Amino acid sequence: QVQVEESGGTIVQTGGSLELSCTISGLNFGGLAMGWFRQTPGNKRELLACISRSLQTTNILESVKGRVTLIRDNGANTVYLQMHDMKPEDTAMYYCAATATSAVFNCPRSGNDYLYWGQGTQVTVSS
Repeated sequence: QVQVEESGGTIVQTGGSLELSCTISGLNFGGLAMGWFRQTPGNKRELLACISRSLQTTNILESVKGRVTLIRDNGANTVYLQMHDMKPEDTAMYYCAATATSAVFNCPRSGNDYLYWGQGTQVTVSS
């Protein structure tokens, strides 16, 4: 049974930092590309960044560039999203996604390319 479990969602003050984690079970973690998305009510889910099998991170969302770091721990089947200098507009439900891929150096940039999704973890940035 495949499980994608996010954790770490919290209320954080403007300018603060947080770390979200995403742990995968039931899959060969080394064969996965991973992505972190977020969504607010009425809006599309957007990709913040993704990380390839070779640990290469691609930062996608312009508004978070320079503020987001992805860390992949293959031994723990976990990917972390670290974000600093949080802003009220970062308030959203954050989702982790995974997909098996033969590509080693790249990660998908479309949500449609990810097969496995977590339930999401809420992040609220207070002003």
